[in-house]
Amino acid sequence: MSLCINPLCPNPQNTDNHLFCFGCGSELLLEGRYRVTHQLGGGGFGKTFEVNDRDSSPKVLKVLINNHPKAIELFQREAQVLSRLNHPGIPKVEPDAYFTFSTRNNTDSLHCLVMEKIEGLDLQEYLQQRGSPIDQKLAIQWLTQLVTILREVHNQNFFHRDIKPPNIMLKTDGHLALIDFGTARAVTGTYVTKQAAGQVTGVISAGYTPPEQMHGQAVQQSDFFALGRTFVYLLTSKDPSEFYDPTTDELRWRDAAPSISPLLADFLDGMMARLPSQRPQNAEVILQQLAEINSTLYPPPIRPQPPQAQTHPGVVPTQPISSSPATVPYTPSPQPSPVVQPTIPSPAVHSTPPGGLESNEAFSSTSPQPSGQQVGTKKGKAKWLVGGAVVAAIVGLVGVSITQRAFNSDPISLGTSQSFLKTTLTGHSNLVSSVAISPDGQTLASGSWDHTIKIWNLSTGKVKSTLTGHSNLVSSVAISPDGQTLASGGFDHTIKIWNLSTGKVKSTLTGHSDLVNSVAISSDGQTLASGSNDKTIKIWNLSTGKVKSTLTGHSDWANSVAISPDGQTLASGSNDKTIKIWNLSTGKVKSTLTGHSYLVSAVAFSSDGQTLASGSGDTTIKIWNLSTGKVKSTLTGHSHVVSAVAFSSDGQTLASGSNDKTIKIWNLSTGELVRTLTGHSGLVHSVAFSPDGQTLASGSGEYVDEKNNLIGDNSIKIWRVPQ
Repeated sequence: MSLCINPLCPNPQNTDNHLFCFGCGSELLLEGRYRVTHQLGGGGFGKTFEVNDRDSSPKVLKVLINNHPKAIELFQREAQVLSRLNHPGIPKVEPDAYFTFSTRNNTDSLHCLVMEKIEGLDLQEYLQQRGSPIDQKLAIQWLTQLVTILREVHNQNFFHRDIKPPNIMLKTDGHLALIDFGTARAVTGTYVTKQAAGQVTGVISAGYTPPEQMHGQAVQQSDFFALGRTFVYLLTSKDPSEFYDPTTDELRWRDAAPSISPLLADFLDGMMARLPSQRPQNAEVILQQLAEINSTLYPPPIRPQPPQAQTHPGVVPTQPISSSPATVPYTPSPQPSPVVQPTIPSPAVHSTPPGGLESNEAFSSTSPQPSGQQVGTKKGKAKWLVGGAVVAAIVGLVGVSITQRAFNSDPISLGTSQSFLKTTLTGHSNLVSSVAISPDGQTLASGSWDHTIKIWNLSTGKVKSTLTGHSNLVSSVAISPDGQTLASGGFDHTIKIWNLSTGKVKSTLTGHSDLVNSVAISSDGQTLASGSNDKTIKIWNLSTGKVKSTLTGHSDWANSVAISPDGQTLASGSNDKTIKIWNLSTGKVKSTLTGHSYLVSAVAFSSDGQTLASGSGDTTIKIWNLSTGKVKSTLTGHSHVVSAVAFSSDGQTLASGSNDKTIKIWNLSTGELVRTLTGHSGLVHSVAFSPDGQTLASGSGEYVDEKNNLIGDNSIKIWRVPQ
């Protein structure tokens, strides 16, 4: 008898065979457990078979037939990824489902993986059978399901890297499942190191793979690009490559989907932006935007009000039953819609030479807003922005996206632009992520995504020095109380300690396993705190550069840290929507403050240490009584993420910077909005008061509008803030 060509045959002569051979028809039982019934498919590196697990429901057996080390690595990675994920839209894999099987008289080993069998069609097969594109209502439902699946994948620090129609299954129950995790990668320090060295294998699926992935530089936002391209295919029935215009580097697909709302089309174009930093920040942001798009395009029906019962005079009739909103599978409840206000055009941007000054920017001030009123609208075109103190944590590895809402200038003018804007400092070539003013009020430090820190003479507006040393984006800077030392945190996972007089690096602190988002120095200059994407806060001895303690407790990124004026307490804001208050000496959590409905991007202590301010992605600022842990007031008025907050030295005034391109000045005694500073043409990432409280510095950066135009000033503005 001739040799069996099937790789599962344990004996090429089939002479003493108690197993199943697909050439001769005998039975095969793997691991004494999995009974093979028939082959499902094959090609590439492997074959798939249907198996029964001790007469249970059918499962899929994947067998690797190529023993190349790289193929084995990808195969084992799929087993590892699937064993850690638990979602109805991801094939289930038991911990012992990966094994090797000896064949050819035990001379070869085949790598095997048993997983849940997903019954149904992949989306490429589905669309071919359907014969026409899907409609936008189904697209929104499917997008929501798939982004919910990706949220589970990304929350486990993985990204898929090969999203396309053949890797998405439409199950028999009508829901979707994401399959084929062989190319998934974990976001680890090792991966980032290999990525920087060009040692990461590129995974390319023509028409769906984003530019950075073609060069081995995939990030989590690469999945969003591929998902957007997948829905171009589903909405047009054409391969996305057919719409690419190489002369303009644009994907001109909209004419092929004329029935699609511009709101959804803008949303998809934002997901497919060329740069990862121009795409959505994370799955949670996408889900929020999808909920808003769905509620705008398909508002829930209003039930007729039931007739009211006859009542006697003075008796209040019962309230009508309100209708419940329509739901979409996997869709989170949308946030309440802000009150619609008119949009005021952004002020013109005036070009200035690097290191130069300008002072003809717009300023507007406001009368106090009624309590609880929110400014802005959720309607209009989606604009994908780069911004938010927390989002700075992941650009370069992780991109950003938030829908821009209309923001308004305030109705009452209390002064001219010359009255409040002193100077504009230009020179950074990318977003200004952090600003700090020295204790003597003479020096300003600015950290930027251009990998540099600039030291400015605040009186003249001239650059004194430019500090280089970080190998990636600079996310945070802090100046010591004696004005001699600067600390900076970066995306390169390090903290650098600088001699502010000489501009030389004194030491580089390593220990975080992910991006460093925020640094703070204690009032005695002895202690440094740092918050990171590795979900930890590290406390350092600033003199020795040694880690004193590592604080754990947040379930997501630590975006912002602040140390109280007495040096006894630390506050940290996180993506997990909480603020933790720590005893800095013991490293123990004193309390956890909850109340924000979205990530906490900024925290700051008042000068007496009794009050904490927090800014959030929910567009609000909360003022906390630290003695009770209760919210004293919630400040509303920003129409976008609040990226930065800062107290004046007397604790009576708060400044807040936002992705809505404005800075707001608040009277904390009354909770009233005193004035709104406008003039930045980009997102406001950082604010800092001078020690006398009379001067405010703000740092800004670029974003990408709905037409993929780069807009913004990458500038620092110096404002006069009279008390």
